[in-house]
Amino acid sequence: MENIIQSIKNLSIGFKSKKGDEISILRNVTTNIKKGETVGIVGESGSGKSTLALAMMGYVKQGLYTIKGECLYKSSNLLKMKSRDLEKIRGRKIAMIPQNAGQSLTPNLKIGYQIDEALSLHTSLNKTERNNKISELLNKVRLPSPDTMAFRYPHELSGGQQQRVAVAMALAGRPDLLLLDEPTTGLDVTTQAHVLELLRSIAKDTETSMVYVSHDLGAIAQVSDRIIVMYAGEIVLEGPARSILKNPIHPYTFGLLKSIPKLSLAGLPGSMPGSQPQPGSIGIGCSFYDRCSIAEEKCKKNSPNLEYVSELKTNVRCFNYKNLEKFNYKISSSNQKINVKKEINQILNLTDVSISYAKQKLLDQIFNKISDTNPTVKDINIEVKKGETIALVGESGSGKSTILKSIAGLLRTKDGKIKFKNDRELSSNLKNRDSNDLRAIQLIFQNPDESLNPNHTVEQILSQPLKLYFGLNGEKLRKNIIELLQKVRLGEFYMTRYPRQLSGGEKQRVAVARAFAAKPDIILCDEVTSALDVSVQAAVLNLLQNLKEDLGTTYIFVSHDLAVVRAISDRVAVLYQGRLCEIGPSKNVYQFPSHPYTEVLLGAVLEPDPDIKPKLVAEDIVEEKPPEKGCSFQGRCPKILGDQCKNETPPWQIGDNGNAIRCHIPLKDLKKQQLS
Repeated sequence: MENIIQSIKNLSIGFKSKKGDEISILRNVTTNIKKGETVGIVGESGSGKSTLALAMMGYVKQGLYTIKGECLYKSSNLLKMKSRDLEKIRGRKIAMIPQNAGQSLTPNLKIGYQIDEALSLHTSLNKTERNNKISELLNKVRLPSPDTMAFRYPHELSGGQQQRVAVAMALAGRPDLLLLDEPTTGLDVTTQAHVLELLRSIAKDTETSMVYVSHDLGAIAQVSDRIIVMYAGEIVLEGPARSILKNPIHPYTFGLLKSIPKLSLAGLPGSMPGSQPQPGSIGIGCSFYDRCSIAEEKCKKNSPNLEYVSELKTNVRCFNYKNLEKFNYKISSSNQKINVKKEINQILNLTDVSISYAKQKLLDQIFNKISDTNPTVKDINIEVKKGETIALVGESGSGKSTILKSIAGLLRTKDGKIKFKNDRELSSNLKNRDSNDLRAIQLIFQNPDESLNPNHTVEQILSQPLKLYFGLNGEKLRKNIIELLQKVRLGEFYMTRYPRQLSGGEKQRVAVARAFAAKPDIILCDEVTSALDVSVQAAVLNLLQNLKEDLGTTYIFVSHDLAVVRAISDRVAVLYQGRLCEIGPSKNVYQFPSHPYTEVLLGAVLEPDPDIKPKLVAEDIVEEKPPEKGCSFQGRCPKILGDQCKNETPPWQIGDNGNAIRCHIPLKDLKKQQLS
């Protein structure tokens, strides 16, 4: 027991229904967290992951209460402690890193001040010692120039840098236990890989115990010693990371792994049928019964207990786990790409498009110009065909979302033209577009919290485009709303709910449904799957592809997840610092990445396998703006040629495989390097 930091015993958390019934959302959870180990908690949205993590801090969300059980830290039950006693533990002994560091940092306070605040609360250091500690912490999380960084505001940092600051603040009190709630969701692939490497080194150096909550099994595989799989508020599988991921003996875990897109495979992943049961709807049998293709009659009538499998050192809640391979367990859909008959006509064309965030001077405003010799996005030329999916990939700050906003009319272009259908130029000002153009191009934002009205129900949110563009009302309107909800794996039950009553994944599905409601020609997808768990992500990807087949919908798809891009895209455009580096058919870009930056991105992809480590071949450097001349990737390129790359704009080269790359290195030399 000396090595156990926290012990959770038979914990159930829930709420009272309007009828007064007791409804559990966390059911009979028992587990221990050992000193120095990292435990990953996985499962779909609504499985109870975050509720369990918050309980580990002694916190239960408003409206919920502890039905039974305890959460012990050094023999004290956190769930029964008084607030003033919890304050001595939270932040000092048990710290949490939230999902969105940008929202957890105070925007009008400098980074150093916020870390100093944490040190003041959780340590007895004097002012001089705290100043030294701030630099030490910033250095520990590998932020450049700590003394300079301390005087910056959060908005002056990238997403990855903000996340590192959140880690530094959490480490300020030298906690025994660090809770991480989706800490890398929304980070680009290379930043995520570097942050996870940082967390691994911190755990090793400090022997801090970590609990990592995530739906990203690739991230979980890289950091976890042990994995807990949750479903409908229960632990259904628990054991060493390698055992869980290499030999997933519970059908739900098997389904989760099969739902993950593979970088090595073109095509859509499988998707588990159905969804988790709503709290209070679980009967006497196995909670996974309705979605399990190997279920038997006994599964319907009896609830399995956690059984210890000694050879795998794993606990499993399933009657048929020994026969998983025998039953040839399958999930719906295939791992083959849907062949879509593509139209040859062009639907959108970006010609020499440049976009700048520079403020207009008075004369510029008069003449409606933007003066900027080195704009954020420069000279983008992309032709989009009707019915295809083209993906824009690159790290944060590469200009992906900026281009989407410009196409949507939310951001003015500095130079160039955006033409839509029949070579008709689109106004870069949303107010000057007619209602048909507004309907035809829909944008799904990355963060549903910022795009869904918190004061409207789901029914009201989805009714707006249906009323505005099609004049629907009454029973016809209601029927269309229900159909939309079913398409995104939500039901009629959700119509009366508000965004605040939904999980992150559920909110994103509502945002996707709202875009589909307008029946658009083009959907601009800005990280639409980043907040979704893997099974729902697979369902949404299949949905996008099916709509593309049925309606000829065109997608411009932005994502940090390169495996998702491989699954859904026909073509890929790679961007760095607002400059196009490579563009070509998806299959060729992934099999034969020509540009050094494309190789860097693909090397950093996380696989759900603890034995496969990412290749971090480029430095973790955040460049504030593109270089004035030369190649945009010169500051980080592992293959830089020297002055030529620094002074001369690289030429476009067209490969035999259909890829176009912008690089000084001859194609034949790049091919030799790949083969070697």
